[in-house]
Amino acid sequence: MEEIIKINQNDQGEAQVNARELYQALEVKKSYRFSQWFETNAKQLIENEDYQGVDVTTPSQSNNGAVQRVQDYILTVDAAKQIALMSGTEKGKQVRMYFIQVEKAWNSPDQIMARALTIAQMKLDHKDNLIAEMKPKALFADAVSASQTGILVGELAKLLKQNGIDTGANRLFTWLRENGYLIRRKGTDYNMPTQKSMEMGLFEIKEHNHINSNGVNVTTKTPKVTGKGQQYFINKFLQAA
Repeated sequence: MEEIIKINQNDQGEAQVNARELYQALEVKKSYRFSQWFETNAKQLIENEDYQGVDVTTPSQSNNGAVQRVQDYILTVDAAKQIALMSGTEKGKQVRMYFIQVEKAWNSPDQIMARALTIAQMKLDHKDNLIAEMKPKALFADAVSASQTGILVGELAKLLKQNGIDTGANRLFTWLRENGYLIRRKGTDYNMPTQKSMEMGLFEIKEHNHINSNGVNVTTKTPKVTGKGQQYFINKFLQAA
């Protein structure tokens, strides 16, 4: 059977027809612009059931290599048959009969099975690609969740960087302060975990005592990201990536 107009298939296996291609196949008069033609015929159709609007790009008529965006429509085959019948022309009859013949072949048991297999394969391919994309992230998050050792914020930044998150120690400190996880006011508790962070179990504070050069006993405090905190922040950054 000679192809008069191309019939496409969407992700659900439904047959569809491009409105502009139908316009050309029906050999509508040049003086009858596509927009006028479709507006007239669409009065008998239901939007988002018989057709839906789409934007397409086409070469500019100025022949300067540019492209322009134009309004187009995707029709169901039943809607395309109805428009062909309403044209009242010999060409319209030919196009309508073509659709009927294609529809018979389309709904044959062999074609239904072939489309079902194609759709199933597409879904499997998509699932495999998604698993392959998420596997490194999942392994990374799982490994962190098993960690029981607190790490410095700078070490967390390095882990994130190694796993595709574009950050560094300074930027991570800034982000933690701006998002309420570390204290941002300048003072003795600057960069220390906020009350919220501590209550969530995201940080722990390690104290270290030493004698300075003046013989004074000095206590320093260092915030460390707990295993729970590592998992929390890594999941937060990966979800935003």
